[in-house]
Amino acid sequence: MKYSILGYFIGEGFANVFKNKKSTGASLMIMCATMIIFGVFLILGENINHFVSEVEQAQGIQVFATEEATDEQVTELGEKIKAINGVNKIEYVSKEDALNQMKEKFADNQDLLEGYEGENNIFTASYVVTLTDLNLSTQVQDEISKLDYVKKITSSDETVSTLISLANGIKIVTGVILVLLIVISIFIIANTIKLTVHARRKEISIMKYVGATNGFIRWPFIVEGMIIGIISSLISIILVGLAYNFIADQMVNSQFMKMMGVSLVSFADMFSSIIFVYMLLGIGIGALGSIISMRKYLKV
Repeated sequence: MKYSILGYFIGEGFANVFKNKKSTGASLMIMCATMIIFGVFLILGENINHFVSEVEQAQGIQVFATEEATDEQVTELGEKIKAINGVNKIEYVSKEDALNQMKEKFADNQDLLEGYEGENNIFTASYVVTLTDLNLSTQVQDEISKLDYVKKITSSDETVSTLISLANGIKIVTGVILVLLIVISIFIIANTIKLTVHARRKEISIMKYVGATNGFIRWPFIVEGMIIGIISSLISIILVGLAYNFIADQMVNSQFMKMMGVSLVSFADMFSSIIFVYMLLGIGIGALGSIISMRKYLKV
């Protein structure tokens, strides 16, 4: 494609966008709404996946040794746990470490635990086990329960399962909403292009009479749809980014997030994937809407 022809298509596409300001504005609003709603669910999904990962790393499975187990037996237990298929790493928590952790949770009321130090320490040694795959949790726990000197096993299975179910639910809802909004956006853009085609019907007829191909006539309108899509994408990214950063700043400093011990994914970390999806979505919807409307008018 020669530069002069490409320049003509782009110039005509921009001209068409500004000729129909009202219909272009309607298309922009619908597409922005589509992308903002999609962006909200996309960000929710990313953060829930991040929460699952953090919960897995922070809590995992905790294996408590029996009180009568000697230091050598506790060490042997750790080696056997580490050798189990599906175990990524283990972290030893001594009786003293367990007491100190409890003191941190009691904060200003640490004096209540003063009588449990030294020989009076009622806590037991344990291992925090991190898995290579959450799906192996039940299998690994079954293997650990068969080992000697295991008093109790606790895990974050319920929390993680809830988060995974929530993430899957958000993905389904996102998909359904996205399909509905894409259909609406294509319909609006198709009608916007139809208005442009109708206004230029005489010009198009003359172009066809002098031998212009349908492709040559069609491309400026496809470019128009793509421009609307790109502008919508950029507006949506800015709005979603500003809103997310504001909300994230409020949540990070909230008592709830501190209590849960989890963090949010920064918008910068998601930016590359969001801009790729938004541009693909915007250009795709714009071009498809234009093609649909032009097929009817050019009777292809």
